[in-house]
Amino acid sequence: MKRGYLLFHLNLAFSSIAESARPEVIQQCYWPILELIEQSNIPIGIELTGWTLQQINHLDPVWVNKFKTLLAQQRCELIGSGWSQLIGPLVPFQVNLWNQKLALALYQTLLNYRPSLVLVNEMAFASSLVELYQQVGYHGLIMDRDNIRLALKYEHHDMPTHACGVTTTKLPVLWSDSVLFQRLQRAVHGDIPIVQYLNFVQQRMASEELPLAIYANDAEVFNYRPGRFSTEGKTHPEGEWTRLQRILKQLQEQTGIEFISPTDALKLSKLQPENAMRLSSLNQPIPVKKQAKYNVNRWAAAGRDNIWLNTQCHAQYQQLSHNTSSHQWQTLCELWASDFRTHITQERWLSCLQKLSTIDRVTSPSTVQTLASDTENKLELKIDDEAIYWHLATSQIKLTLNLRRGMSIDSLAFKSWQFKPLLVTKHQGYFDTIALAADFYSGGLIIEMPGLRRRITDLEWVNPELTDELNFHVITAKLDLAHFNLTKIIKISKTTEELRVSYQLDPPVRNDAIIRLGIMTINMTELEQPATLEVWQGGALPEHFSLADECDHTHNVSTLVSSSASFGATTGQISIGDQHRAITLSWNPALCAAVPLLLNRRYKQQHLTRIFFSLSELDDTFKAGGHLLNFELAITPGSLSRAEESQIPSVMIQQ
Repeated sequence: MKRGYLLFHLNLAFSSIAESARPEVIQQCYWPILELIEQSNIPIGIELTGWTLQQINHLDPVWVNKFKTLLAQQRCELIGSGWSQLIGPLVPFQVNLWNQKLALALYQTLLNYRPSLVLVNEMAFASSLVELYQQVGYHGLIMDRDNIRLALKYEHHDMPTHACGVTTTKLPVLWSDSVLFQRLQRAVHGDIPIVQYLNFVQQRMASEELPLAIYANDAEVFNYRPGRFSTEGKTHPEGEWTRLQRILKQLQEQTGIEFISPTDALKLSKLQPENAMRLSSLNQPIPVKKQAKYNVNRWAAAGRDNIWLNTQCHAQYQQLSHNTSSHQWQTLCELWASDFRTHITQERWLSCLQKLSTIDRVTSPSTVQTLASDTENKLELKIDDEAIYWHLATSQIKLTLNLRRGMSIDSLAFKSWQFKPLLVTKHQGYFDTIALAADFYSGGLIIEMPGLRRRITDLEWVNPELTDELNFHVITAKLDLAHFNLTKIIKISKTTEELRVSYQLDPPVRNDAIIRLGIMTINMTELEQPATLEVWQGGALPEHFSLADECDHTHNVSTLVSSSASFGATTGQISIGDQHRAITLSWNPALCAAVPLLLNRRYKQQHLTRIFFSLSELDDTFKAGGHLLNFELAITPGSLSRAEESQIPSVMIQQ
């Protein structure tokens, strides 16, 4: 007998739902789920955040009591979420941990229930979250299968049974299905005939052995339209919950499918031979739900003002990092919710800004150090005959700048690497192919304005000014670019192996533009191959990606979506290295939560590896007019970390 499961995601914070509409949503969308459970005897999974549960309890406590009763009768199942629906790979570990523990505490208080399964918020997954989910007590997770297939290039294989973390930890996975839920939505809305939907499910049943995720998505799409788009259709005259129940009954009669709970569906999946795998890849370090246009950059670098909003949240986090009061962490989790970062209504955006107005901005950390001797402080400067290159050197650093190309970095080397260059410019002709017949500079900036058909770079003549600070030799250049003025500052440490590059754009307003800067070309010839990229993505421990694979996060998905992927980089650090050494790029996300993207290509035995830092990406959520923040990047030599379970911290909740 074929089996399937149903899961409804409840989210009163849904970006397009006005606060005044919440009682209507409860009546039109949430009560019908409980009625469906009673009338059909289908053990439906209900996933909701702690915040949504709290709001429902305030607006309609009878619903909460009814849900609690059905849970006690084992007629449905609560699926865990978090206090708010935040994007875990974009959020520091302590915030993720608080987000889970706050929700679990409220589930217990209001429902006397502890869920055993967790739904990955927005299906935005990172491997280091597996340890987090296990730490707070979950026994399995629910994740969308379609983008995992893309990430793993796993289209024609059985799906993994378990998700591997970054240590030896693994959790069983119950797979949801974007196409299945979208087909059911269309049938319920009347966009496709019911018979077409039933035939589609029958075809899927013939090719699938595991329980089918007949529906695992939003509840608010049935019998309710927020009016977000002019293209939104009217609700079906039959009543969409009535129509849904009729479709499910026809599905049972026509196919003989048995509906089981999500937990029982996972138990059946666990009967398969174990196939534990890491569910992310260099090409898709953070797989998400649905089609490619829903990649993680919609929450990281698009929206109304997501770079700025994430920066504000990081600033709040740095102030709270040793605080054990649950109230302030609860507020921070709410501010980090994904819904503030997509199609948020003007009313709710203003409410978000009001909450943020109480947050003090973090200032740059002090870098005061004990001065070294005059010999160690000395900066040597040599200029070539044509005044194109500045060759600068201290006892720790050798740096060559190209003044003809906007003070780009031609080479950067540190003493601990025997002054072999870490960052370089790969000049035209380096690759023996016309496909790569360009100069690949380091330290540059690219701004693309599709609406104006403009591409702006900083590859122009500069006349830099050399000045002195307590701990740094400072080189400043000013460039008058189309639509922007750029101040570019390079700081060479007098006493340590550190180089800083900063960018200040004026006016500091984000227009309809793709803005990528701090573009660094890594010299892979100085690393053992395959090299490794290290980054933190919401977990307590770093994730490692082999650079034997190729990727291009900067590649546009369509004319409307400017990029395909990125890294979470929740600690403001990303490193590339081998088992002996690494180059580390670091920044303060509380000052600018820039988003790192990777291009990694090979031609024969040659490598092209570049990291870009984005201040703006375009997609359907983008709105012009946000903040354009200053960005400073520090470059240092170092080594990669090792993931050890003993390094995972805990947190105590103080009510």
